[in-house]
Amino acid sequence: MRPGQSLRNDILDTPITPLIGVFDMFSASVAAQHFNGFFVSGFGFAASYYGLPDIGFIAWPDIVNFVQRLRLAFPKQHLLVDIDDGYVDPEVACHVIENLEAIGASGVILEDQKRPRKCGHVDGKQILPLEEYLEKLEMVLETRRDLVVVARTDATEEEEILRRAKALASTQADVVLIDGVRSVDWIKKARDVIGDKPLLFNQIAGGKSPRLSLPELEALGVNVAIYSTPCLFAAQSAIDTALLELKRADGRLPEMRDGAIGVKESLELLEKNISRHHPKDELVGV
Repeated sequence: MRPGQSLRNDILDTPITPLIGVFDMFSASVAAQHFNGFFVSGFGFAASYYGLPDIGFIAWPDIVNFVQRLRLAFPKQHLLVDIDDGYVDPEVACHVIENLEAIGASGVILEDQKRPRKCGHVDGKQILPLEEYLEKLEMVLETRRDLVVVARTDATEEEEILRRAKALASTQADVVLIDGVRSVDWIKKARDVIGDKPLLFNQIAGGKSPRLSLPELEALGVNVAIYSTPCLFAAQSAIDTALLELKRADGRLPEMRDGAIGVKESLELLEKNISRHHPKDELVGV
């Protein structure tokens, strides 16, 4: 089964599909022990690869290269990729779609922001005219063969959110995302306006959306839940704590206790990613 169809089946056939944001190969290696789906987060990739905020610095060849490495190491995981606004130009967006499909991505999220773009959970976002976004989205939909396409709006005003959500649901996009949704009530409104189209919910620590469990989201009619930054924020916290402890100990490493991570444990994790160790029948068809 091709990766797009595999993700599409999961979305349609399971109560709710969680996808965990990964920012590099190591975070993906840890996440793969717990979840079978990844979200290639623009926030996390910009932070990891460039050390910069997610405001438009990502170059499409870099994200394609990252996804290719992910697919080789994780042949069975769903890979939903944030491609921002398709890197501005519709022709570029379509070229990226073809590249991602060729290397085995499962799906993409295409937003309606205009540059300078921002994280979907901060203030000051600007959006393209709806007709301009729909034209770009239609080109992407005509280009993809198998990829799941998530149509995302960053609108913030009530009337415009509903107008755009309805328009996005009427396309051949597989899923609709209203980013930065601020309340349970707004999830219900989104569910009503998009009809039977699958709905994606994005929550991020410190963001605008409410903290909800998967059963709660399922009860609200959400089909896909993406978690953009739990790995990134956990890494920031853990690294900071470890280095503060190292400073307090005058450079003496902590004692290895049960459950601690050392050379052996880290190598055991990474060796699972060597492609020749993967059973051939596990490979996602591309």
